[in-house]
Amino acid sequence: MAKKEARKETKETTVVPRHAAEIPPLKPGDTVAVHVRIVEGDKERVQVFQGTIIQIRGAAPNRSFTVRKVSRGYGIERIFPYGSPAIAKVEVKRHGKVRRAKLYYLRGKSGREAMLKEHKEQPSEGQPRPEAVAE
Repeated sequence: MAKKEARKETKETTVVPRHAAEIPPLKPGDTVAVHVRIVEGDKERVQVFQGTIIQIRGAAPNRSFTVRKVSRGYGIERIFPYGSPAIAKVEVKRHGKVRRAKLYYLRGKSGREAMLKEHKEQPSEGQPRPEAVAE
């Protein structure tokens, strides 16, 4: 019996990645700028990859998100693990209004078709509307 209890205790511990950058809460449809560290020889630089999150998959330590952008007419998708030491910073530029978790349908669209409407936050009931303040 003691062995089974010991196994349960070890399974409950969670591993937190050491190199994880501060990543804000992300949702599919968000337009993000991911600052990626790139090492070339003995030099290190930061390159920005800006696009739309089309999926978030996995759980705690193995979680990752996929960002899609269109560059010179070609769609480019890149998968970023949450705990990757290569991620220097993630900025959320805008929140897209979407109704599903996986946005694979964006792969078949181009130009204006691939644009997502921006999600506007509704003012809470305690805050006055901007029109009411102007009066």
